Amino acid sequence: MYFTDRGIEELVERRGEEEVSLLWLGERLREFVDLNPEFETPVERLATWLARLDDEEDE
Repeated sequence: MYFTDRGIEELVERRGEEEVSLLWLGERLREFVDLNPEFETPVERLATWLARLDDEEDE
């Protein structure tokens, strides 16, 4: 198990039944980066990856 898996598991355990909007998620990510600017690049990469999940592979 990767170290980050523990945080993901906690998130699923604590909030897995909740539904959230992408707007809410975007706001939380911005808030997190404001509080932790050293994580700006990984959060940006995650947000971009999530935004492009449905893009065609061949583009």
